[in-house]
Amino acid sequence: MSWDEASFLEKLEGTHEFPDNYTFKFIVKPEHQAKVESLVPGADVRVKPSSGNKYVSITLSKQMASSQAVVDVYKQAKTIEGIIAL
Repeated sequence: MSWDEASFLEKLEGTHEFPDNYTFKFIVKPEHQAKVESLVPGADVRVKPSSGNKYVSITLSKQMASSQAVVDVYKQAKTIEGIIAL
């Protein structure tokens, strides 16, 4: 994931009034599913495997306290091998 953190924070604050519900979407290999789910403890989790079962799409929804809390999740996600954030 390559991104401009300051720009992303600005966009978040322009589109959300925190605390607010935020939805994260990631794609990973199945062996990394537990790591992704642990990024947002207590989140509502939806998982959908790809047609060939090589990847899983994981959607995490939770009330987040601030835009910085959202950014912190994405920073942690960057440490997971092969993760794709949508």
